[in-house]
Amino acid sequence: MSMEQIIAAVREFPGALVLAPEPGGAFPELAWGDAFFYYAPDGRLPQTTQPYGTVVTKNLPGDTASDLDPPGRWRVNIHVGRTALNGLTGEEPHDHAVADTVLPHPVYGAQGWVCVVNPGRRTTDTVLRLLHGAHDNACSRFARRHDQGGEG
Repeated sequence: MSMEQIIAAVREFPGALVLAPEPGGAFPELAWGDAFFYYAPDGRLPQTTQPYGTVVTKNLPGDTASDLDPPGRWRVNIHVGRTALNGLTGEEPHDHAVADTVLPHPVYGAQGWVCVVNPGRRTTDTVLRLLHGAHDNACSRFARRHDQGGEG
């Protein structure tokens, strides 16, 4: 599955907001070419909420284990929660540069994030299912905050 297909699938989720910074826009150059997935039913970028998923297209400072700088390499990152993490990835050491494999995120795994470099035949269905679940969880968090009179 291509990066564009994943982004298009997330755009179809009810209330989804996909932020895709481009050159010359308001976001830093470091974010250009990447995508950030939020639940935002009003269509506005949440100011106090982290994305539930991202697509990154290059190595970032402190995040090089997936070897994303060669052409054609990219990674989808999904917040699944700490409980689901081990069931998806196991506890053994991981080679974060391996493609088409669900792995703990090389930096944020302990916070319940998984990642897949270049999702393919083995992981496409899982990636879409996990993104949908992360979106649903973000929707539930949004509803709880609003039911408690909090900000979105």
